[in-house]
Amino acid sequence: MLRKLASFFVTFFIRALVGGTLIFFINHYVLPDQTSLNVGINAASLVTSGALGVPGVCLLYSILIFQNL
Repeated sequence: MLRKLASFFVTFFIRALVGGTLIFFINHYVLPDQTSLNVGINAASLVTSGALGVPGVCLLYSILIFQNL
């Protein structure tokens, strides 16, 4: 039980770290400087990317694109 819980938290932390890094690189290197499509790196975005992984990051950007239509 304890091993399963520790595995969950390690996996969550790794996904959040990868998601935060991906958001940082997309904001700084992929998108133009003067765009309004930057996702902020905050607790909500890290929880989303930690729970869902890379699809969570895609979800955050798709929500931003939908809001700017």
